[in-house]
Order: sequence, then structure tokens, then C-alpha cells
Amino acid sequence: MRVVSWNVNGLRSIHRKGFLPWLSKARADIVGLQEVRARVEQLPAEVRAPRRWKTHFVAAERPGYSGVGLFSRHEPDALDTLLGAPAMDAEGRLQFARFGKLTVVNGYFPNGNGKDRDLSRIPFKLDFYQRLFARLEKPLRDGERVLVMGDFNTAHRDIDLARPRENRETSGFRPEEREEFDRWIRAGWVDTFRHFQPAGGHYSWWSQRAGVREKNIGWRIDYVLASPAALGYVRKAAVHPEVHGSDHCPVSVDLDPAVLS
Repeated sequence: MRVVSWNVNGLRSIHRKGFLPWLSKARADIVGLQEVRARVEQLPAEVRAPRRWKTHFVAAERPGYSGVGLFSRHEPDALDTLLGAPAMDAEGRLQFARFGKLTVVNGYFPNGNGKDRDLSRIPFKLDFYQRLFARLEKPLRDGERVLVMGDFNTAHRDIDLARPRENRETSGFRPEEREEFDRWIRAGWVDTFRHFQPAGGHYSWWSQRAGVREKNIGWRIDYVLASPAALGYVRKAAVHPEVHGSDHCPVSVDLDPAVLS
């Protein structure tokens, strides 16, 4: 079974660029979207409820901002969207979906930049990381099968962006952000793509400036992290730069279907 994560940078926009044809060919069982940027009633009916898919959306209170969406072949056994922090829950950033013995967390992690790219949201971003880490600490400790996927808005290591030296003071690659990511890895979470692919040059986000994506001057900020119990069922992890339509590309993992039972 395949689980896919994609920051679509506006679901209505990417729908006009071929989202549904992509969805029909992606061979996915679960698809988590970030930055949906629409309330469910604003989505076209064919996107809101495509044939043979179950869907669920969480919108931010602020119009046209943030939001996540889940497409799955089967209805989740349980679904939650709240972290318990009102300021964060108001931004529509999380879905916790359980399918059998597998829990999939679809998350859109905050950017550390304020309105003027002044790094003012870094404390909020780190608080989000820490609260989600705490929420998942018991399932991790209890040996549950959990995937945490989404736009983490952080490049973990030098290998995860094309120009690390020039971006050490940029949100997304600052030491305090990378240290928080390190804390997750030290706790046992596994970066599934790096588990299979140690080489550089693989990115999931590119600036929309002309020529940047063509030159592959990118960042890898979209991840699927696996708990140790889930990792044993992961057979493959991939980044899909050939898929266009957003400034991000999808990332995926293929799992043994036995992960559910």
C-alpha cells in the first residue's frame, strides 16, 4: 500500500492543473495534502468527494490560509484534528487518522517567518513541533505503528538543501529548528527517505523564481517519518520531482499491507 504526502499550495489551484488525473494514477491508498487553503464548501464537488475515495478536510479560521486534507480508499477507524492548543488548532494544521493498527498523522508544520520574513514565528513553530512530539510520545513508547507525514518546513541536514551555507540564518535551516528535528530522530523517529537513500540532490520544494526548479536548487522539507514499529513494514520511500503543479512535489512510502492488521 502507498501513502503519499503533498503540499499542493492551494487545492483549487492544483485542481485546475490536473490534480484528479494525478490522483487516479498515483496508485495511492492514503494521500495527505497540506496548504489546501479552502473551506470544504469552496471546493468543487469532484474534488470534495471523488469516486472511490473517502475525504476529510480541516480549514484554518483565516480564509485562504493553511488547511489539510486527507484522501483514503477506506474510511478511517478514527480521526482527530486537534492538538489542544487553540492558536494552533485555529490554523487547521493536523489530522490524526487511524487505519487498523496504523496511525497516519498528516501535518502542515508552521513556517518560522512572520509577515516581513522576520523570524518572529519561530517560537510558534517550535512550540508546534514540541506539542506534537509530546502527543506522539506515548504511541512511540508503546510500540505503535505511526507515520508522521507532511510539510515540516525544515531541512534537517546540509544534504537536504542545495545551498546550506547561504541559508544558515534562514527560517527552515536555523540551528534551533534543526535541533528540534534532531530531537525527533534521537527519540526514534526515522526519516524514511534517508533510510533508503543516503545521497544528496533530492528535494521537495523549490522557489518559484524562474529557473530555480529546472536547476534543482531546492530544499527537502517534506517528510514521512516512521515510528520503529511502522518502519519494519516500509518497503520503499520516494520523492517525486516529476510531479508539477505546486512549488512542492509529493513524497511517498510503500508499505506491506500487513501494517494494518
